[in-house]
Amino acid sequence: MNCKIREFISNKYFLYSLISIFILLTFFFISIAYWFQHPQKNNSTIILIQKGASLSQITKILTQQHLLNFPIYFKGILYGTGGWRQLKAGEYVIPPAVTPAQLIHILKSGNVILHPISLIEGETSYHLTQRLGQDSRFDGICEVSAEGSLLPETYHFPRGTARQKIVERMQASMQSLLTNVWAQRSSDHPLKTPQELVILASIIEKETSLSKERPIVAAVFLNRLKQGMPLQADPTIIYALTKGERDLMRDLTREDLVFESPYNTYLNLGLPPSPIANPGCDSLKAAANPANVSYLYFVADGTGGHIFATSLEEHQKNHAHWRKVRDKR
Repeated sequence: MNCKIREFISNKYFLYSLISIFILLTFFFISIAYWFQHPQKNNSTIILIQKGASLSQITKILTQQHLLNFPIYFKGILYGTGGWRQLKAGEYVIPPAVTPAQLIHILKSGNVILHPISLIEGETSYHLTQRLGQDSRFDGICEVSAEGSLLPETYHFPRGTARQKIVERMQASMQSLLTNVWAQRSSDHPLKTPQELVILASIIEKETSLSKERPIVAAVFLNRLKQGMPLQADPTIIYALTKGERDLMRDLTREDLVFESPYNTYLNLGLPPSPIANPGCDSLKAAANPANVSYLYFVADGTGGHIFATSLEEHQKNHAHWRKVRDKR
C-alpha cells in the first residue's frame, strides 16, 4: 500500500513538473514573440557590417547602437532558424523604433546604402583617378583609363566597392552608349571610326557648355576637316600643355600656339591622336549628327556662348568684338 502511495505521489509531482515546465516554456516563447515584434527605443542610425563579420560581432554592433535590448534573443533566433547565414554585409539605414523582426529583414535584404560618384562632362581620366583614389568610401587602387573611355554621369555604389570596378562600370557605360550613337550617326558622316567620334566629341565638350551649340560646333570642325583646314581648337593646346593632369590657370599665349605636340591642332591637320577629355552624351550625339550649317569659324560672344561665321573676314570682325568685350571687364 505504501509503495502505491509513494508511486502516486511521485507521478503526481512528475506531472506537476511537466505542467510547470510547459507553462514556463510557453511564457518564454510568448516573451520572445512579443520582443520580436516590439519596437526598440532607437533613433534612426546607420550601421556598417563588415564582410566576414560573425553573428557575435554583428550582435555586438547592433547592441552598441541601441538596436537590441536582449541580444541573446537575437542570437538565439538566428542560430535556431539558421537565419544568420542569410545576413549580408554592407552599410544599412536603420529606421527609428525598429523591431527585431524588421532589423533581421533589413540585414537579410542586402539593400545597402548606395553612394554617388560623378564623372563630370569634360573631366579627364587622370583627374577622375586622383579624385576617386582620395574617396575613402571605396577601396583598392585603379589605373588611369584611356582618355575618352569613361562616360560622364552619376553612378551609385556600396561602400567598400573596388575603385577599379567603378572605373570598369564607367567604361562599360561609355562603350554601350558609343555603340548606339555610332550606329545612329548621319549617313554622310566623314569620320571613319567610333574612336574618331570620341576624339571630336571631347573637343566639342571642352569648347562649349551649351547643349544647343554643340551640333553647330561639331559642324564647324567637320567642315574644316572636309576642307583640309586645321581645327585650331584651343582646348587641344591646353591638353598638349597639361596632359590633362591640371588646369592651365592662364590664357593661352602666341608661344603656346606653336608648342610642338601631336595634340596641337594649330600646327597639325586632322584630329589629335586621342581624346582630350571624357565627353558626355550630348557631345557624342552632336559629333555624330552635326548641324546642317556651313560655318567654319566661331569665337566667344562674351555671354557664355559663341558667334559663328562662314568667312575669315566675318570671323575677324567677330573676334574684334570679343576683344572689346574682354577688355571692358
